[in-house]
Amino acid sequence: MLSRIPEQVMHLHDIIDIIDVKCVDNLRMTRNAFGRSCQMLEFFGGLRATRHVTIMKQVAIFLSIISHHKKNCVVKHAFVHSGRTISIHFHSVLMVVLHLHPILLPRPAPIQEGCQDSRWRWFKGCLGALDDTHVDIRVSEADKGRYQNRKGQISVNMLGVCNTDGKFTYVLSGWEGSAADSRVLRDAINRPSGLKVLRVIPWGSSHRILEFVITCEIETEEVAGHRIVRSYSI
Repeated sequence: MLSRIPEQVMHLHDIIDIIDVKCVDNLRMTRNAFGRSCQMLEFFGGLRATRHVTIMKQVAIFLSIISHHKKNCVVKHAFVHSGRTISIHFHSVLMVVLHLHPILLPRPAPIQEGCQDSRWRWFKGCLGALDDTHVDIRVSEADKGRYQNRKGQISVNMLGVCNTDGKFTYVLSGWEGSAADSRVLRDAINRPSGLKVLRVIPWGSSHRILEFVITCEIETEEVAGHRIVRSYSI
């Protein structure tokens, strides 16, 4: 065990203690952001170091896996730990991140009339933007048909909602890749703790744009056997 400690320390040192470029390439964030994230997970989320794995290393393991879709067998060699240790600390950090969702997921605010941002000033009252994306996964042979998308890839269809700063305010994952975007959106709206959108479209409301776009998407699915496309001017 003692013979592995220098290798473990050296690998983490190469990632976070030299230059920002290496840290961004490996963990998808700067050294400053990484340090702040570790402090947040420790003081607000209750993440604790163990005898052999520090908090910084736990967070680095977690970010390395989710940033590059690395497998356990690859990460355990990079950080010189057993696969069981990697799995335990990955799930420990994941549970803390989920516990901190009120902090990490900001509340959306409508765009004000005096907005000067050239990207958003045309969308007064809009709460943000939503879109679906496909994330590649591995499933059993029996399930591949359900998870195969229109491009032939095996994936899940994930819905994400971002505010004007590009920060996620809502995420729904788990639908098969064969599921239509409108079906995923309807599920997000109909869930008890899902995406909250008003059904009524008051034209005088400051939130009319987001509500209007979502309602139009639902309408295209309600006519059985026919996909109706309508164009509106907002």
